[in-house]
Amino acid sequence: MRLRSDLLPAVVVAALQLLIAKGAPHWQQDRLPPDLLGGALLLVGPLLLAVRRRAPVPAMAGSVAAAALYILLGYAYGPPFPSPIVMVFLAVGCGHRRAAWLSCGAFFAFVVVYTTWLAPVESPGWYHHLSVGAFILVVLTLSEIAKVRRDRAAERRRTAREEERRQASEERLTMAQELHDVLAHNISLIHVQASTALHLMNDHPEQARTALTTIKQASKDVLGEMRSVLNVLREGAPRSPTAGLDRLDELVARSGLEVTKRVDGDMGTLPPGVERAAYRIIQESLTNVTRHAPGAAVSLLLERRPGRLLIRVTDEGSQTPGALADAGGGNGVPGMRERAAALGGTLTAGPHGRGFTVEARLPVPEEDT
Repeated sequence: MRLRSDLLPAVVVAALQLLIAKGAPHWQQDRLPPDLLGGALLLVGPLLLAVRRRAPVPAMAGSVAAAALYILLGYAYGPPFPSPIVMVFLAVGCGHRRAAWLSCGAFFAFVVVYTTWLAPVESPGWYHHLSVGAFILVVLTLSEIAKVRRDRAAERRRTAREEERRQASEERLTMAQELHDVLAHNISLIHVQASTALHLMNDHPEQARTALTTIKQASKDVLGEMRSVLNVLREGAPRSPTAGLDRLDELVARSGLEVTKRVDGDMGTLPPGVERAAYRIIQESLTNVTRHAPGAAVSLLLERRPGRLLIRVTDEGSQTPGALADAGGGNGVPGMRERAAALGGTLTAGPHGRGFTVEARLPVPEEDT
């Protein structure tokens, strides 16, 4: 394929130069018509054009030299010029700008010297020289413009690729955060309920049965949520949130905690990102209560005001340490802060009396209010 792309312009340029050579002597009576040597010189440029990829600068210099020799031997002006023009254009496009400008400058100097002192006819004067220089400058200017346009197009493509990679990276981070929240909440719930079932199995088998039922439902829910998160990675999958505030009551019931919920203001329709972040912040907060203060009473406030959504989760603390209290801090609170910050909001978390409070303020665009 590359050989064909190299040969085609060479054949076209060779045919064009031979065609010009056939008609040029008719309007330049003082110049020689091309003979065998002239025809060979006319083919040097196209041949070098066919092999320009291997050595672009020598190929360009060779085509310019062949054109100059053609003129020096007395043949008609015009036929050998297409090859140097194409070669200069391609050399500038490949980044060999200095070589192209030097080659064109050398050719212009040759034309001035030849027509002034070496040509068999009277010198055409400086008007002719300025015309040749202007033509060469036009060729170089068009070459530079084409290179700038190609460079800008390449930069746009590079920027687009970087943007695609950035978006893919952000999606991977989002999926990682989603998986962390899903697994942390449900695995913590399963662990706590399993510990409760083991503790009550002998003395209170009915309560142990309730804990095992909760474990069964939690394991089913975690599989469903993981499937929803992973479906986002599939080709053509809908980019919808995997969890929203419409499932908040289900989340509270599944946590096994005594939660008092209060909603202040009309929730209406929240942007998907805000709704997903609000759900995950509440989920992580309830998970932390289950881990560190099991059985503690929890108050949950959702307050909608123009331009913002307030989320506050407060627990009263517990005298009994949680089954996972010694499992380490994890990434819960930092992950919630990252979710809030990604939307331009804030999140604070810290002790509140014997308990703990998580408060998030998420901006809601006015057009979505």
